[in-house]
Amino acid sequence: MLQAMIDIGSNTIRMAVYKIEDGHATQIMKRKHTVGLSAYVKDGVMQEEGVRRAAEVVSEYRDFLAGMGVENTVAFTTAALRNATNSAEAVAALESRTGLSIRVISGEEEAAFDFAGAIHDLASDNGVILDIGGGSTEIVTYRSRRVSRKWSLPFGSLSLKVAYVKDLLPTPEEAEAIRTEVFKAVNLFCCKLPPMRNTVACGIGGTFKGTCALYRMMYDLPEETTRMDPRRFGAMLAHYVSPTPPKEEDAVRLMLATPDRIHTLLPGLILADVLTEALNCREVVYSDSGVREGYLYSEILKS
Repeated sequence: MLQAMIDIGSNTIRMAVYKIEDGHATQIMKRKHTVGLSAYVKDGVMQEEGVRRAAEVVSEYRDFLAGMGVENTVAFTTAALRNATNSAEAVAALESRTGLSIRVISGEEEAAFDFAGAIHDLASDNGVILDIGGGSTEIVTYRSRRVSRKWSLPFGSLSLKVAYVKDLLPTPEEAEAIRTEVFKAVNLFCCKLPPMRNTVACGIGGTFKGTCALYRMMYDLPEETTRMDPRRFGAMLAHYVSPTPPKEEDAVRLMLATPDRIHTLLPGLILADVLTEALNCREVVYSDSGVREGYLYSEILKS
């Protein structure tokens, strides 16, 4: 059986196709379009242009899947449409234009799916999962490979960029404003946790993917490296958070590492820096598994 999933995120809209046999799923292809839905939210309202752009991409995926004979398709959306004050109307318009049923998953559900997807790749029995999306950030702490706490913060790399950064890269003043906002929200979460020491974090989502690529380039590490020392995040940011444009070699690294996320990577990295410090993380391991795989394991393969 072929199973398709369409993930309408705040920054990107992704499609993945899995082959399911004997209760196991193998991803056979994936596509993505960077749409930046969070940028179409004005005063809390998702604009018509955002709905139109999302409908264009989802319809393209729908037509591709129909042409390939893929009959089983699940579509869901996260923070950008979930948090809009006109969420119900925007989702209904998107369903009408695409002919697909679209599930709006809550922040708690997104965090639970993140855990279900990432736990398959985790070596440690205790730790934290961090998913920095475009419009929200999910945090899951776990012990003995079971969820202990989960939390969804109402901002992500793209929404922070839109709210605080005027040009392509943040100035020192803009970076400090992001850090202050994030610190207040993260502290509300961390004060409810027991003390954490030497935490191993699993980082999922586009911010950690881009950060990992940039980390490898800056520290001359092999292509297969997925482990990062979060104490280096501040030094990485210092190369780009400046009143003047970055040096040529730094600009080249950023363009090579994350060409479609240049505008959102640094706000996301500031968020990652604050989070990993607050959670006393000694290491961050990037994982390519996340909410889509978790949805697959939790909602489809279980049935």
